[in-house]
Amino acid sequence: MLYLDTSILVSALTKEPRTSAVRAWLAQQPGDQLTISDWVVTEFSSALSIKVRTGAVDSAQHAALLGQFTQWAVNTFGRLPVEAISFHTAARFCDQSQLNLRSGDALHLAICAENGATICTLDQVLGRAAPVLGIASVLL
Repeated sequence: MLYLDTSILVSALTKEPRTSAVRAWLAQQPGDQLTISDWVVTEFSSALSIKVRTGAVDSAQHAALLGQFTQWAVNTFGRLPVEAISFHTAARFCDQSQLNLRSGDALHLAICAENGATICTLDQVLGRAAPVLGIASVLL
């Protein structure tokens, strides 16, 4: 089971340096193995709003991208639960200061740990922390 963190989906749907590589990688993955969480939904909306505020995306593009993401989220990806224990696990991961994890990234890792999923990310810090915590990772 592959868990797509927000960086993968933002890159896949918007114009970023790694967009072509991410799209090619996604096209090669078995659709029934791709998962996200409700936390990804929240982060994706935040990332798109940042792109609007910085002028990287206009309001029409924002609406279209959000629609495309929503369609993927409903029709393509499995959904992993974010439970109360996920926040406690994420806190334990954050306690390991040498990993340099931000809270949201620790939550992604907690969701993966609790569901036996492989984290797929563009984030170097997240990708390097995962194996230290016993979580399989794909760092694109």
